[in-house]
Amino acid sequence: MAISATRNRALFPSSFDPFGRPAFLRWHSKVHTMRVKRRQLDSSGSSFTLGFEEDKAVRLIGMLDSPYVRRVAISLRIQDIAFSHESLSVFSDFDAFASINPVVKSPSFVTDDGTVLMDSSLILEFAERLGGLSSSLVPKDLREHARAQRIIGLALAACEKTVQIVYEHNFRPSEKRHGPWLDRVQGQLLSAYGLLEKEVLRADPWLFADRLLQADITSAVAFRFTCEMLPHILDRQTYPALSGLSRRAEESEAFRAYPFR
Repeated sequence: MAISATRNRALFPSSFDPFGRPAFLRWHSKVHTMRVKRRQLDSSGSSFTLGFEEDKAVRLIGMLDSPYVRRVAISLRIQDIAFSHESLSVFSDFDAFASINPVVKSPSFVTDDGTVLMDSSLILEFAERLGGLSSSLVPKDLREHARAQRIIGLALAACEKTVQIVYEHNFRPSEKRHGPWLDRVQGQLLSAYGLLEKEVLRADPWLFADRLLQADITSAVAFRFTCEMLPHILDRQTYPALSGLSRRAEESEAFRAYPFR
């Protein structure tokens, strides 16, 4: 990746690098190792072109049929953070997963010094600091940030309720299922998507910018997940705005790189 810029100051200031990342991340972070591949200065010394080669020093563990794993993988791709993906199941690969993270929680994220992070939101918070300001996936404006957090919260609630319904049907014997509880969870699921649909009506084509941000990513990932897992409950035609957002997102390079499977 080549980036050009014109500066009238020192080439690498002490506080931030050309990407807006804190300088210590650029030069000293063991988590995100980057090497200067080439540097070209013109005769005036005022402009430069930098190419960075990123080592895949961090690891994402989990399967892409999990919306939590998939939202992290897509986000890292969009933020141009190099990582390796290890598709391990918390069920069929339990022992292998446990050897990486004894808690066996998906997704797990391993830094190159062996630190294991869990929970997709916490991993993405770390990625925001790792990627720097120029690749941030959250709006800068405070009001827009609050709305983005609301949208992400609705999408994650929908994911949670989808998982509860799937687990109830797949892992609990039919004679032990509690109908009123399932009805309550399904009601919560549909309420979350009803509210999310109203928020997504404003997307043109994305919610906050001219590119995918975290609110778009998580909404699209959640909607695809529920449509795949609970097609008898969630009707795409009932949610035209979400269906449109999902279609546009799934056509993007980052989503195609990490498809639902």
